[in-house]
Amino acid sequence: MSDDMYQLIAIILYMAAMLLIGYYAFRKTTNLTDYMLGGRSLGPAVTALSAGASDMSGWLLMGLPGAIYLSGLVEAWIAVGLTIGAYLNWLFVAPRLRVYTQVSNESITIPSFLENRLKDKSGLLRIASGIIILIFFTFYVSSGMVAGGVFFESSFGLEYHTGLLIVSAIVVAYTLFGGFLAVSYTDFIQGLIMFLALILVPTFGIFLTGGLAETAASIREVDPQLLNFVSGATFIGVLSAVAWGLGYFGQPHIIVRFMAIKSVSETKSARRIGIGWMILSLLGAIATALVGIAYFQQNAGAVLVDKEAIFIALGQVIFHPFIAGIMLAAVLAAIMSTISSQLIVTSSALVEDLYKAVIKTDASDKRYVFLGRLAVLLVSVVAAFLAWGDHDTILKLVSFAWAGFGASFGPIILLSLYWRKITAKGALWGMLVGAITVIVWGNFEQFTGKFYTKMPEFVQFATSNLYEIVPGFLLCLIVTVVVSKMTYKHNAEIEKEFTDTVKILKRDQ
Repeated sequence: MSDDMYQLIAIILYMAAMLLIGYYAFRKTTNLTDYMLGGRSLGPAVTALSAGASDMSGWLLMGLPGAIYLSGLVEAWIAVGLTIGAYLNWLFVAPRLRVYTQVSNESITIPSFLENRLKDKSGLLRIASGIIILIFFTFYVSSGMVAGGVFFESSFGLEYHTGLLIVSAIVVAYTLFGGFLAVSYTDFIQGLIMFLALILVPTFGIFLTGGLAETAASIREVDPQLLNFVSGATFIGVLSAVAWGLGYFGQPHIIVRFMAIKSVSETKSARRIGIGWMILSLLGAIATALVGIAYFQQNAGAVLVDKEAIFIALGQVIFHPFIAGIMLAAVLAAIMSTISSQLIVTSSALVEDLYKAVIKTDASDKRYVFLGRLAVLLVSVVAAFLAWGDHDTILKLVSFAWAGFGASFGPIILLSLYWRKITAKGALWGMLVGAITVIVWGNFEQFTGKFYTKMPEFVQFATSNLYEIVPGFLLCLIVTVVVSKMTYKHNAEIEKEFTDTVKILKRDQ
């Protein structure tokens, strides 16, 4: 049997397992809360790993190792920022959001929580939130489908569109039928596969390159600066990399996991599991790149065509083809886990936050679940259409979308959980300013055209080098606070819910 056949068998077994989990979740899904939030029944391990797997995507196994392979440890600053941001998110957002979403009219989506929390009677806040989620996540899902198509193209020589359709069909199938439970259970399995793969590849790879000392020596032969955290770094560059951590507070597909955990007391265990998984996985990704540098330095005849494929290349060198196929499945797991999480959140935005808010009909849960599944299918078709043609521009939108969510929702979520006096108008204006700032800052040269070169050098430098989440997050925070202070009026119901949330947290944590 050929090596490709062994690897293909491993991939087929993995995909079959994902479909079986989807069927199991389908049997357990009976109402809209089950479909959108898993009936708030997730345990700490499933919550932690599903949040991690949906967060990291193919960046963890391909993007980060590829960047470090090319530029060295200076590219690890983004991992530092993400780890700090994820920890603070688990510490400050997870327990409060779990309690507050239940206290505030059993909210099952982020937009519905903001509307219920701030008692917005106009519906504008919920609708604006839903539209932001719908737009950004459609492109996010599309970029994942692109990654899936490229994966099959580079790993098995399949035509790009064939690979895209295979990945799309499998993810859509288990997400459409199994809903949030299927997404969470599959993400848990995918998180385990990613974790084990990232530990095993560099561990066995070090034996291949002669041990730690020999590996480090080989890296220094290539370039001593590859092991330097600050070589080539600038203040704005490091700030922009670390600022990725700000995005966590506003990522709907991540913080929705906090709303679904079984109880607030389990958020502490989930935090320990999630951060432990994240730190070890990131260290594994970094170590994979460093071992890869040493291996290809020691084996001059070996050629690495795609630097982002260093994880896959090492897996194929180190392991039996079937095990190497499982390593490939880990890459696919990273891609699929993110697509499925984004699909279910986009579906909830369409049904719970746009359809129900605008149409205002009292339909049965069965009908809403059907509409949720229809929304998954609709978004998938649009995303696949966007991924079908010129996909390079879509892939570039991933960091843009992360900044968009972080700047639009991050400050609003934090203030709604910790500040009694935030208002619906403050949140709406802050959200819009955050989103617009990210759009303008990220495309400043295109917006200003010929006037760009006439602007002061520090303006050109800042807009070209500073990650747009930094100005977007700060302006959203400032505008929300200022407008809220101008429009605040005492509301007994808001005060009671805030007080009840604090009491429950003190009792149950």
